[in-house]
Amino acid sequence: MSVSQRRTATLLLRCKDQKGLVHRISDFIFRHEGNILHADQHIDFETGLFLSRVEWDLEGFTLEEHEVARVFKPLADSFEMSWELRFSDEPIRMAIFVSRHDHCLTDLLHRHAIGELRSELVAIVSNHPDLRPLAERSGIPYHTFPVTPENKREQEERELKLLDSLRIDLIVLARYMQVLTPEFVAHYPNRIINIHHSFLPAFSGARPYAQAYARGVKLIGATSHYVTPAVDDGPIIEQDTIPVSHRDTVEDLARKGRDLERIVLARAVRLHVEGRVLPCGNKTVVFD
Repeated sequence: MSVSQRRTATLLLRCKDQKGLVHRISDFIFRHEGNILHADQHIDFETGLFLSRVEWDLEGFTLEEHEVARVFKPLADSFEMSWELRFSDEPIRMAIFVSRHDHCLTDLLHRHAIGELRSELVAIVSNHPDLRPLAERSGIPYHTFPVTPENKREQEERELKLLDSLRIDLIVLARYMQVLTPEFVAHYPNRIINIHHSFLPAFSGARPYAQAYARGVKLIGATSHYVTPAVDDGPIIEQDTIPVSHRDTVEDLARKGRDLERIVLARAVRLHVEGRVLPCGNKTVVFD
Protein backbone atom coordinates (compact mmCIF):
# COMPACT_ATOMS: atom_id res chain seq x y z
CA MET A 1 0.00 0.00 0.00
CA SER A 2 1.39 3.40 -0.97
CA VAL A 3 1.63 6.28 1.51
CA SER A 4 -1.17 8.11 -0.31
CA GLN A 5 -3.52 5.16 0.35
CA ARG A 6 -2.72 4.86 4.06
CA ARG A 7 -4.57 6.57 6.87
CA THR A 8 -1.94 8.83 8.33
CA ALA A 9 -1.52 11.59 10.88
CA THR A 10 0.72 14.57 10.22
CA LEU A 11 2.13 16.77 12.95
CA LEU A 12 3.42 20.25 12.07
CA LEU A 13 5.20 22.09 14.86
CA ARG A 14 7.50 24.95 15.74
CA CYS A 15 9.10 25.93 19.02
CA LYS A 16 12.35 27.18 20.49
CA ASP A 17 15.16 24.76 19.65
CA GLN A 18 16.12 22.67 22.67
CA LYS A 19 17.56 19.29 23.54
CA GLY A 20 15.38 16.19 23.42
CA LEU A 21 12.77 17.41 20.94
CA VAL A 22 13.22 14.74 18.27
CA HIS A 23 13.49 11.97 20.84
CA ARG A 24 10.37 13.01 22.75
CA ILE A 25 8.25 13.39 19.60
CA SER A 26 9.32 10.06 18.12
CA ASP A 27 8.94 8.38 21.52
CA PHE A 28 5.33 9.63 21.76
CA ILE A 29 4.54 7.96 18.44
CA PHE A 30 6.48 4.79 19.34
CA ARG A 31 4.76 4.38 22.73
CA HIS A 32 1.39 4.33 20.98
CA GLU A 33 2.48 1.77 18.38
CA GLY A 34 2.84 4.27 15.53
CA ASN A 35 5.13 3.78 12.54
CA ILE A 36 6.80 6.98 11.29
CA LEU A 37 6.64 7.29 7.51
CA HIS A 38 8.26 10.71 7.08
CA ALA A 39 10.20 12.88 9.52
CA ASP A 40 11.66 16.24 8.51
CA GLN A 41 13.13 19.01 10.61
CA HIS A 42 14.85 22.36 10.26
CA ILE A 43 16.48 24.77 12.68
CA ASP A 44 16.25 28.44 11.79
CA PHE A 45 19.42 29.78 13.37
CA GLU A 46 18.38 33.42 12.99
CA THR A 47 15.32 32.93 15.19
CA GLY A 48 16.43 29.87 17.14
CA LEU A 49 13.28 28.01 16.07
CA PHE A 50 12.93 24.28 15.58
CA LEU A 51 10.45 23.38 12.84
CA SER A 52 9.33 19.86 12.04
CA ARG A 53 6.89 17.74 10.05
CA VAL A 54 6.23 14.17 11.16
CA GLU A 55 3.83 11.81 9.40
CA TRP A 56 2.95 8.39 10.74
CA ASP A 57 0.76 5.41 9.84
CA LEU A 58 -2.45 5.14 11.86
CA GLU A 59 -2.83 1.41 11.30
CA GLY A 60 -2.23 -0.20 14.67
CA PHE A 61 -1.90 3.18 16.42
CA THR A 62 -3.42 2.76 19.87
CA LEU A 63 -5.01 6.22 20.08
CA GLU A 64 -8.21 7.10 18.27
CA GLU A 65 -8.02 10.20 16.09
CA HIS A 66 -10.08 12.26 18.55
CA GLU A 67 -7.68 11.32 21.36
CA VAL A 68 -4.35 12.20 19.74
CA ALA A 69 -4.41 15.96 20.30
CA ARG A 70 -5.47 15.62 23.95
CA VAL A 71 -2.75 13.08 24.73
CA PHE A 72 -0.06 14.99 22.84
CA LYS A 73 -0.89 18.36 24.42
CA PRO A 74 1.09 17.91 27.69
CA LEU A 75 4.22 17.13 25.67
CA ALA A 76 3.60 20.11 23.41
CA ASP A 77 3.05 22.39 26.40
CA SER A 78 6.28 21.26 28.03
CA PHE A 79 8.22 22.54 25.01
CA GLU A 80 5.91 25.54 24.42
CA MET A 81 5.13 24.29 20.93
CA SER A 82 2.93 25.88 18.33
CA TRP A 83 1.50 22.86 16.56
CA GLU A 84 -1.13 21.52 14.20
CA LEU A 85 -2.38 17.98 13.72
CA ARG A 86 -3.91 16.74 10.46
CA PHE A 87 -5.41 13.43 9.42
CA SER A 88 -5.38 12.15 5.84
CA ASP A 89 -9.02 11.02 6.01
CA GLU A 90 -10.12 14.55 6.96
CA PRO A 91 -9.26 16.48 3.76
CA ILE A 92 -8.90 20.24 3.82
CA ARG A 93 -12.03 22.06 2.67
CA MET A 94 -11.06 24.48 -0.07
CA ALA A 95 -12.67 27.44 -1.84
CA ILE A 96 -11.29 28.97 -5.03
CA PHE A 97 -11.65 32.70 -5.71
CA VAL A 98 -11.47 33.75 -9.35
CA SER A 99 -12.32 36.71 -11.61
CA ARG A 100 -12.33 36.39 -15.41
CA HIS A 101 -9.04 34.59 -16.17
CA ASP A 102 -9.75 30.86 -16.32
CA HIS A 103 -6.34 29.23 -16.77
CA CYS A 104 -5.51 28.61 -13.10
CA LEU A 105 -9.07 27.57 -12.25
CA THR A 106 -9.20 25.10 -15.14
CA ASP A 107 -5.92 23.56 -14.04
CA LEU A 108 -6.97 23.23 -10.40
CA LEU A 109 -10.32 21.69 -11.36
CA HIS A 110 -8.54 19.07 -13.46
CA ARG A 111 -5.98 18.24 -10.79
CA HIS A 112 -8.71 17.98 -8.18
CA ALA A 113 -10.82 15.73 -10.43
CA ILE A 114 -7.97 13.24 -10.92
CA GLY A 115 -7.17 13.17 -7.20
CA GLU A 116 -3.88 15.03 -7.37
CA LEU A 117 -4.91 17.50 -4.65
CA ARG A 118 -5.89 15.91 -1.34
CA SER A 119 -8.69 18.33 -0.59
CA GLU A 120 -12.42 18.81 -0.79
CA LEU A 121 -13.31 21.58 -3.22
CA VAL A 122 -16.63 22.94 -1.96
CA ALA A 123 -17.05 26.37 -3.59
CA ILE A 124 -15.90 28.73 -6.31
CA VAL A 125 -16.34 32.43 -5.49
CA SER A 126 -16.11 35.20 -8.06
CA ASN A 127 -16.77 38.88 -8.54
CA HIS A 128 -17.96 38.11 -12.09
CA PRO A 129 -20.41 35.55 -13.55
CA ASP A 130 -18.20 34.68 -16.53
CA LEU A 131 -16.79 31.35 -15.31
CA ARG A 132 -20.01 29.88 -13.94
CA PRO A 133 -20.33 27.40 -16.88
CA LEU A 134 -16.86 26.04 -16.08
CA ALA A 135 -17.83 25.48 -12.45
CA GLU A 136 -21.15 23.89 -13.39
CA ARG A 137 -19.44 21.40 -15.72
CA SER A 138 -17.32 20.34 -12.75
CA GLY A 139 -20.28 20.20 -10.36
CA ILE A 140 -18.86 22.84 -8.01
CA PRO A 141 -21.21 25.49 -6.57
CA TYR A 142 -20.45 28.94 -7.98
CA HIS A 143 -21.12 32.05 -5.91
CA THR A 144 -21.02 35.55 -7.42
CA PHE A 145 -20.34 38.66 -5.33
CA PRO A 146 -19.99 41.71 -7.61
CA VAL A 147 -17.48 44.07 -6.00
CA THR A 148 -17.29 47.85 -6.35
CA PRO A 149 -15.33 50.35 -4.26
CA GLU A 150 -18.60 51.30 -2.59
CA ASN A 151 -19.75 47.79 -1.59
CA LYS A 152 -16.39 46.02 -1.07
CA ARG A 153 -16.62 45.61 2.71
CA GLU A 154 -20.26 44.59 2.57
CA GLN A 155 -19.50 41.94 -0.05
CA GLU A 156 -16.52 40.64 1.91
CA GLU A 157 -18.76 40.24 4.96
CA ARG A 158 -21.17 38.20 2.84
CA GLU A 159 -18.28 36.10 1.51
CA LEU A 160 -16.99 35.46 5.03
CA LYS A 161 -20.43 34.30 6.14
CA LEU A 162 -20.53 31.87 3.23
CA LEU A 163 -17.02 30.56 3.92
CA ASP A 164 -17.83 30.12 7.60
CA SER A 165 -21.03 28.21 6.80
CA LEU A 166 -19.06 25.90 4.50
CA ARG A 167 -16.30 25.38 7.12
CA ILE A 168 -13.60 26.45 4.65
CA ASP A 169 -10.01 25.72 5.68
CA LEU A 170 -8.17 27.14 2.66
CA ILE A 171 -8.82 29.89 0.11
CA VAL A 172 -6.99 29.81 -3.23
CA LEU A 173 -6.86 33.01 -5.25
CA ALA A 174 -6.73 31.67 -8.81
CA ARG A 175 -6.20 35.06 -10.46
CA TYR A 176 -8.78 36.83 -8.30
CA MET A 177 -8.33 40.43 -9.36
CA GLN A 178 -9.33 42.05 -6.08
CA VAL A 179 -7.17 43.12 -3.15
CA LEU A 180 -8.54 41.56 0.02
CA THR A 181 -8.94 43.89 2.98
CA PRO A 182 -6.80 43.31 6.11
CA GLU A 183 -10.01 42.44 7.98
CA PHE A 184 -10.76 39.62 5.53
CA VAL A 185 -7.18 38.32 5.59
CA ALA A 186 -7.21 38.26 9.41
CA HIS A 187 -9.89 35.55 9.32
CA TYR A 188 -7.57 33.16 7.45
CA PRO A 189 -3.96 33.71 8.52
CA ASN A 190 -1.61 31.61 6.38
CA ARG A 191 -4.66 30.01 4.79
CA ILE A 192 -5.05 32.18 1.68
CA ILE A 193 -2.76 31.35 -1.25
CA ASN A 194 -2.18 33.78 -4.13
CA ILE A 195 -0.42 33.58 -7.49
CA HIS A 196 1.13 36.36 -9.57
CA HIS A 197 3.95 37.02 -12.00
CA SER A 198 7.40 37.49 -10.48
CA PHE A 199 8.17 40.91 -11.97
CA LEU A 200 7.08 42.66 -8.79
CA PRO A 201 7.94 45.22 -7.65
CA ALA A 202 9.69 46.25 -10.89
CA PHE A 203 6.75 45.91 -13.28
CA SER A 204 3.63 46.54 -11.25
CA GLY A 205 0.20 47.61 -12.43
CA ALA A 206 -1.38 46.97 -15.81
CA ARG A 207 0.28 45.07 -18.68
CA PRO A 208 3.37 43.78 -16.83
CA TYR A 209 4.41 41.59 -19.76
CA ALA A 210 4.41 44.59 -22.09
CA GLN A 211 6.62 46.41 -19.59
CA ALA A 212 8.95 43.42 -19.37
CA TYR A 213 9.09 43.12 -23.16
CA ALA A 214 9.97 46.80 -23.49
CA ARG A 215 12.89 46.26 -21.08
CA GLY A 216 14.11 43.15 -22.91
CA VAL A 217 13.90 40.76 -19.96
CA LYS A 218 15.46 37.34 -20.44
CA LEU A 219 13.69 35.51 -17.63
CA ILE A 220 10.07 35.49 -16.45
CA GLY A 221 8.56 33.74 -13.48
CA ALA A 222 5.62 33.17 -11.17
CA THR A 223 5.31 33.34 -7.38
CA SER A 224 2.77 31.75 -5.06
CA HIS A 225 2.58 32.98 -1.49
CA TYR A 226 0.38 33.30 1.57
CA VAL A 227 -1.68 36.47 1.60
CA THR A 228 -0.94 39.08 4.27
CA PRO A 229 -2.27 42.63 4.73
CA ALA A 230 0.78 43.88 2.79
CA VAL A 231 -0.15 43.35 -0.86
CA ASP A 232 1.90 40.64 -2.65
CA ASP A 233 4.38 40.55 0.21
CA GLY A 234 3.45 37.36 2.11
CA PRO A 235 5.63 34.30 2.84
CA ILE A 236 6.56 32.63 -0.45
CA ILE A 237 5.60 28.98 -0.87
CA GLU A 238 6.66 28.21 -4.44
CA GLN A 239 8.34 29.93 -7.42
CA ASP A 240 9.55 28.98 -10.88
CA THR A 241 11.08 30.69 -13.90
CA ILE A 242 11.44 30.17 -17.65
CA PRO A 243 13.85 31.82 -20.11
CA VAL A 244 12.61 34.11 -22.88
CA SER A 245 14.44 35.63 -25.82
CA HIS A 246 14.35 38.47 -28.30
CA ARG A 247 12.19 36.27 -30.53
CA ASP A 248 9.33 36.22 -28.02
CA THR A 249 6.48 38.68 -28.47
CA VAL A 250 4.43 40.21 -25.66
CA GLU A 251 1.84 37.52 -26.36
CA ASP A 252 4.53 34.82 -26.05
CA LEU A 253 5.60 36.20 -22.68
CA ALA A 254 2.00 36.26 -21.45
CA ARG A 255 1.41 32.68 -22.66
CA LYS A 256 4.54 31.41 -20.92
CA GLY A 257 3.55 33.36 -17.83
CA ARG A 258 0.13 31.69 -17.75
CA ASP A 259 1.77 28.27 -17.99
CA LEU A 260 4.01 29.09 -15.04
CA GLU A 261 1.12 30.43 -12.99
CA ARG A 262 -0.80 27.17 -13.43
CA ILE A 263 2.13 25.03 -12.36
CA VAL A 264 3.36 27.17 -9.48
CA LEU A 265 -0.08 27.67 -7.97
CA ALA A 266 -0.88 23.95 -8.18
CA ARG A 267 2.43 23.10 -6.49
CA ALA A 268 1.76 25.58 -3.68
CA VAL A 269 -1.74 24.24 -3.09
CA ARG A 270 -0.49 20.66 -3.04
CA LEU A 271 2.24 21.51 -0.55
CA HIS A 272 -0.26 23.22 1.74
CA VAL A 273 -2.97 20.54 1.65
CA GLU A 274 -0.38 17.84 2.32
CA GLY A 275 0.85 19.75 5.37
CA ARG A 276 4.32 20.46 4.02
CA VAL A 277 4.54 24.21 4.64
CA LEU A 278 5.47 25.91 7.91
CA PRO A 279 5.52 29.72 7.97
CA CYS A 280 8.54 31.14 9.75
CA GLY A 281 8.29 34.90 10.05
CA ASN A 282 8.05 36.29 6.53
CA LYS A 283 9.47 33.06 5.07
CA THR A 284 8.32 29.48 4.85
CA VAL A 285 9.97 26.16 5.51
CA VAL A 286 8.77 23.67 2.88
CA PHE A 287 9.21 19.96 3.57
CA ASP A 288 8.78 18.45 0.11
